[in-house]
Amino acid sequence: MSSRKGIILAGGLVGLLAVLLVHFGNPVNMGFCIVCFIRDTAGGLGLHRAGVVQYIRPELIGMALGAWIMALGSGDFKARGGSSPFTRLILGFFVVIGALMFLGCPLRMVLRLAGGDLTAILGLIGFTVGIIIGVLFLNRGFTLKKTYTLNRAEGFLFPAMQIAFFILLIVAPAFVFFSDSGPGSMHAPIAIALIAGLLVGIAAQRTRLCMVGGIRDLIMFKDTHLISGFAAILVVAFVGALITGNFNLGFEGQPVAHNDGLWNFLGMALAGLGSVLLGGCPLRQIILSAEGNIDSAITFIGMLIGAAFAHNFGLASSAAGPTGGGKVAVIIGLVVVVAIGSMNMDKSSDVTMKGDVRLGA
Repeated sequence: MSSRKGIILAGGLVGLLAVLLVHFGNPVNMGFCIVCFIRDTAGGLGLHRAGVVQYIRPELIGMALGAWIMALGSGDFKARGGSSPFTRLILGFFVVIGALMFLGCPLRMVLRLAGGDLTAILGLIGFTVGIIIGVLFLNRGFTLKKTYTLNRAEGFLFPAMQIAFFILLIVAPAFVFFSDSGPGSMHAPIAIALIAGLLVGIAAQRTRLCMVGGIRDLIMFKDTHLISGFAAILVVAFVGALITGNFNLGFEGQPVAHNDGLWNFLGMALAGLGSVLLGGCPLRQIILSAEGNIDSAITFIGMLIGAAFAHNFGLASSAAGPTGGGKVAVIIGLVVVVAIGSMNMDKSSDVTMKGDVRLGA
């Protein structure tokens, strides 16, 4: 599945499943959105009280468990960590702040484009600019240092967390929250969402599908392998949107989106830059976490905290546009992430790109 054909098939599968999830109840152009799922899950767990985005998303659980099962079967599971974990938590936090300014992760950006949402174009441009800046740091020796082998049991904690989330979703105790309106109330049946997540997790684990990695590798190595999956998602989701009648070309009236171009650009620039320094997009961080990478699991916790913080303090955008606090948070995020990039450049070390997009490992 590491071949060009494999990653194209994986991308096509993600695009198809995104279309089907919308058909079965997910919001339009949000069949798959890792940051949106993290945001909703944070709300479902009561970490924020924005009533319209509270639901423990089975797709997120399925992706983690699918990747975990596949990693165990293929021998890719290995407990490891210790590569600047707190820095990674901060980067994960600000990746989500940027994505919630735009109202979507890199994967949802592709789905919005496929659905005719032209407001996502400036998001894509900003995302690319953020990646280019990140590549400049990589070329100047940026590294978060090496990882270390950990007790194997450590690697099982992230999948166990996802199983616990699933139990809470099914049992639905009083302290778990469920939206009765807004995007959080719109979801496919649990079984369908879980199966879709499992399939995406399996495909992404075998092919190393990564939205950031595709553009990064194209810039750094002129390698089009990963971006082929990116393109396949776009094409299949576009065809699916046409067939299902969900294609709506334009800037106005797009679902769960705003048309403030500057802040779409800056939000995704922050998400792109932070993801490059982390070694992968939010989707990739989930897959790495399931493979036993504790640093990526810490990044996931950072993203969960970022989503909760954004909604508790009014930083996330809405269809009405960005908030004043959100704009300040994005600017602070850009300053912090650039500072992290500058402070972690090590020209004396032998820093090479690895197959799992880790740096200095």
